[in-house]
Amino acid sequence: MLSNIKVEEVLFLDIETVPLASSFGTIDPSMQTLWDKKSRLFRSPDQSPEDAWGRAGIYSEFGRIICISVGFIKEKNPFGFRLKSFHNDDEKVLLLEFTDMLSKFTRSKKESQLCAHNGKEFDFPYIARRMIINNLIIPEILDNAGKKPWEVKFLDTMDLWKFGDYKNYTSLELLTSILGIPTPKDDIDGSMVANVYYEQKNLARIVRYCEKDVLAIARVLLRFMNLPGIPDDKIESVTVI
Repeated sequence: MLSNIKVEEVLFLDIETVPLASSFGTIDPSMQTLWDKKSRLFRSPDQSPEDAWGRAGIYSEFGRIICISVGFIKEKNPFGFRLKSFHNDDEKVLLLEFTDMLSKFTRSKKESQLCAHNGKEFDFPYIARRMIINNLIIPEILDNAGKKPWEVKFLDTMDLWKFGDYKNYTSLELLTSILGIPTPKDDIDGSMVANVYYEQKNLARIVRYCEKDVLAIARVLLRFMNLPGIPDDKIESVTVI
């Protein structure tokens, strides 16, 4: 199956999300009640809804996107890689800019595919849901409603690594480690994003972390395909921070 993939037509992506607000007490009372109900599914008996608020960014109903980073192969022999990030405190602005880029990419690449790590369970549906919440039209490549399995243009490096085994979750950090690929978690990891955003107010740091994830995902897919890696001197970021 992987032999049919044209890597130059794959858009690699990763998102970073945070809770809707910096603290549980500042959200609407009705949302506090709904979070109480939602968080009962996973919080421990001694935890309050407020204690569990740090996990709210995982859920698209209680979180929002602050960065979407993308990357694509721009040349071969050796592979060159270009990165671009869409980041904004206003989620709707971010999503509109991302949608514009995605439309241009899919028009120029006839066999476009999206690739993320755990993208089928997290990144792709999260983006689609937040677009609906922001009254935006979901781009065709992201809208899998009514599509047959072979019509869905999603690649997922975690799903590919499972080889049909659904008992286990393999993090990107673990996968890069065992494959000898530089880890994207050399500064922060996902559990720290909300603090870096709300407390440190350092969105630039989050953007850099998100771009490292995208590069790691691309290198993992190339490794799966037994193709050469991406040299460090062939990586270009066009993001303005």
